[in-house]
Amino acid sequence: MMKKYVYPSLLVLVLFTVTFAVNLQAPLYGVYAQESNVGSVAVTIAFAAYVAGLLPTLLFLGGLSDRVGRKGPIIISLALGIAATALLVVSPSWASLFVARLLLGVGTGLATTSGAAYMTELIGENKAGTATVLVTSATSLGFGSGALATSFSLSLYGPTLLPVSYIVLFILGTVLLMASAMMPKTYKTKNLSLFRLPAFPSGTWVYGLAMMLSWATTGMIIAVVPLELKALKLDQWIGLVIFLGIFVGFLCQPLARKISSFKSLSLGLIFIPVGFFVIILGSVTSSISLILIGSSITSAASYGFLYLSALYEFGSRDPKNRARATAGLFIYAYAGFSIPVVLSGVLADLFGVMVAMKIFMLFITIVTVFILMLCFFKRKHSSFNVIK
Repeated sequence: MMKKYVYPSLLVLVLFTVTFAVNLQAPLYGVYAQESNVGSVAVTIAFAAYVAGLLPTLLFLGGLSDRVGRKGPIIISLALGIAATALLVVSPSWASLFVARLLLGVGTGLATTSGAAYMTELIGENKAGTATVLVTSATSLGFGSGALATSFSLSLYGPTLLPVSYIVLFILGTVLLMASAMMPKTYKTKNLSLFRLPAFPSGTWVYGLAMMLSWATTGMIIAVVPLELKALKLDQWIGLVIFLGIFVGFLCQPLARKISSFKSLSLGLIFIPVGFFVIILGSVTSSISLILIGSSITSAASYGFLYLSALYEFGSRDPKNRARATAGLFIYAYAGFSIPVVLSGVLADLFGVMVAMKIFMLFITIVTVFILMLCFFKRKHSSFNVIK
């Protein structure tokens, strides 16, 4: 009876730790760049290396857990998180940051394709909804907590390339690696294809564009806004800014589930430019309160209203290919998470971080207005009135 709760709890801890490692190094981006004497564009390229590792893993190894079982990919993803962080300790530089982010992307891809299925098999198919909540809770908290833990460590103990948060990851990760080896095999492997092409259901491109826009904003908060905070001598707040930029959206999901896809899409689109404008206003006035509020508003869009509505639409319009449709959604999302951020890095090197942020603000405002006009023009179409 005890195992009924032990193994799901252990998996929650593993998934939290895997995602905890992803943004653990974010408050030190500027330090790694200084160590290698590189600029803002190099920082954003290293940040985007995460996507370069994640997307091919989703595409080419999307069926790995069906072939070898769920436990193996989960253990590998945990090991990659530990190895990536260790690399930054042994060789703190931009090159190491790039490789580490690449490894973290591969690890997240493996965890994403295995975690939800493994959790469902551990607690039972009749509790699939509970399994989804457990996985999204663990990963949302993990993605945000890593940066927060490092910022807290740096503010408490001073500048260092081996913050306490890294040590916590090494200890917790090692313990979980040993414990994970004892987890049960729950899945009978099948001779299925590793490669799975994404699907893009008809009429979902508006939701895809909205996700691209919102995750681009999240990418800016993780990779570019910290550079401005460092310039403002507010770098001790980087972790909390990133944490709020991810986790607040999760808190908004219950509300997003109670309204129509159209309303959720519209609210999310409005929140994107409003939130980023508040961040810029906070940067101009050196107000950390405004920056934290702006980060929370954008999070409500990225991981709350837009994420839920887009995920629902992509899955419900092609229920026979739900997994491939979800992969299609993440193609949009991670394209936004990387490409605009790198371009903003180029602008930051040429004109300064604040100018790059203002240009990005102009861009997302124009695209948001365009998408909203399309949405309201097609308001009477049934595809915009599906109730969750």
